[in-house]
Amino acid sequence: MHRRPLRAVAALTAAVALAITGAPMAASAAPASPPGHERAAAAYAQTTMASMTLEQKIGQLFILFAYGPTATTDDPRNTALYGEADAADIISEYEPGGFILFSARDNVTDPVQVATLANGLQDAAQHAGAGIPLLVSTDQEQGIVTRIGSPATLFPGSMALGAGRSAKDTRKAAAITGQELAAMGIQQNNAPDADVNVNPDNPVIGVRSFSSDPALVSELTAAAVHGYQDDAGIVATAKHFPGHGDTATDSHTGLPLITHTLEQWQQIDAPPFKAAIAAGVDSIMTAHIVVPALDDSGDPATLSKKIVTGQLRDALGFQGVIVTDGLEMAAVRQKYGDGEVAVRALEAGVDQLLLPAAPQEAYRAVEDAVATGRITEQRIDESVERILKMKYDQGVTTHAKVDTGKVMNVVGKNSSLRAAEKITDRTTTLIRNENGALPVAVDGKKVLVTGYGVVTGQTLAGELTARGADATALSTGTAPTQAQIDQAVAAAQTSDVTVVLTNGMTATSTQKALVAALDATDSHLVVVGVRNPYDINQLGDVDDYIATYSYAAPALTSLAKVITGEISPTGKLPVDIYSADHPTQILYPFGHGLTW
Repeated sequence: MHRRPLRAVAALTAAVALAITGAPMAASAAPASPPGHERAAAAYAQTTMASMTLEQKIGQLFILFAYGPTATTDDPRNTALYGEADAADIISEYEPGGFILFSARDNVTDPVQVATLANGLQDAAQHAGAGIPLLVSTDQEQGIVTRIGSPATLFPGSMALGAGRSAKDTRKAAAITGQELAAMGIQQNNAPDADVNVNPDNPVIGVRSFSSDPALVSELTAAAVHGYQDDAGIVATAKHFPGHGDTATDSHTGLPLITHTLEQWQQIDAPPFKAAIAAGVDSIMTAHIVVPALDDSGDPATLSKKIVTGQLRDALGFQGVIVTDGLEMAAVRQKYGDGEVAVRALEAGVDQLLLPAAPQEAYRAVEDAVATGRITEQRIDESVERILKMKYDQGVTTHAKVDTGKVMNVVGKNSSLRAAEKITDRTTTLIRNENGALPVAVDGKKVLVTGYGVVTGQTLAGELTARGADATALSTGTAPTQAQIDQAVAAAQTSDVTVVLTNGMTATSTQKALVAALDATDSHLVVVGVRNPYDINQLGDVDDYIATYSYAAPALTSLAKVITGEISPTGKLPVDIYSADHPTQILYPFGHGLTW
């Protein structure tokens, strides 16, 4: 915690470098921690390790999870995976170094419950053999990857921040997010996403990326790191090294191939990670992607010593903690068994093994690798020392638990909600306004909100109603049937204004037919891409098109303000939008954005 203020020096230095050269400074720009603090952290790590068994050291390398809202909730899914029914028993048996929380795995009900769960996990760790506190983490990227929803403060996500073009806003969003996570007992956020999304068809990154421009991604990645670490005092994790931005394959279900040359990688993918390192990022997450220009073995980056050690450690000079992306993902499990994957990741140079698909098998495999001499105990110690130092730096070793009675003093407070609203207002991007028909005076008019999302549509309809409209919502989803299209058209024919929300439109998507049918009515049609801004390249000549990059509530509030003229749109496209028929033709360039 003592070294946090010094990172402000790195922020200024990196910002100056970006302003002058358009590229971040080398990793060496990050200042060293005070010598006294470094000695104290090293002493803590060495003293702690001296009293640990090999099994306990190996445990520190793993980040696990459990199903259930409390540390003592029995769940048969836990038993099937670990042989233990609840999180407390899993921690007692495995003594992991970290635990990760997910809304989809029944870990999240509300902020106080999350804090109570985190405290319960820490109690279990305290009473385990080594008694080492856990590093509790989650993926609160904001936007489409948000594990803890309202009443936590919500932001529209990275690409929206890219449209806002403000490092100050990005840092503020990260600071508020980090402060709320810390209040809930979460000391590490697996964010920011440092990928440069140069592939419009990317199914796994997309709006999780700030931009397709390496300089903008670098600037905002560094800003987010400072927000999480310097301002909120939690660990930031830049991801997904060496860069997941140019793939049309989702690594959750397949193994992506990145065909960038070495020169392209150095120009496109590497700069944001250099910027994160210069900003003093504590942790970097690897990607399950094959990059032949960096390693022609066919192994995913997570298992590649040439990439993890050769590039990240040696070439970029990163000395912090390297964590894998989830080892339960299909991309990393295609060539090797789950135990072998864990061993190979450590051989590559990784420190933390996140979400092993078969944790019992993975633990045994690492233990056997040390017993046979394949991995030395010294190699294990190197990773454990980094992890323990990070826990010491974070203050987890002395303040692992939080006061559940004070959680709501921090989470979702009015000043944070106002900041989120102002930041989001600067991101909404008007891409088409052909006849100057926007903004629309909706007071007293009948407005239909249709297309993607039941909750999304209802939320926007509520915002428009609050501004005087007689607004109704009719969801047709992302694959509307002809019957749904007909129903929407009938409703539009009795409406003055129709707002249709699109999400992930492709050449074969029936969303295209929905928009075309609505455009043929007399209702004033406003088309809104509530996720990827690229949807417009499938729509031809619709008159009015707005990109929000997000369907989070703040984005919908800002959208309503833009539609009605309460605010003027100021967002600028953070990506190029190419023609669907002529992929080299730019329809709307990076920086495009209309206003009034």
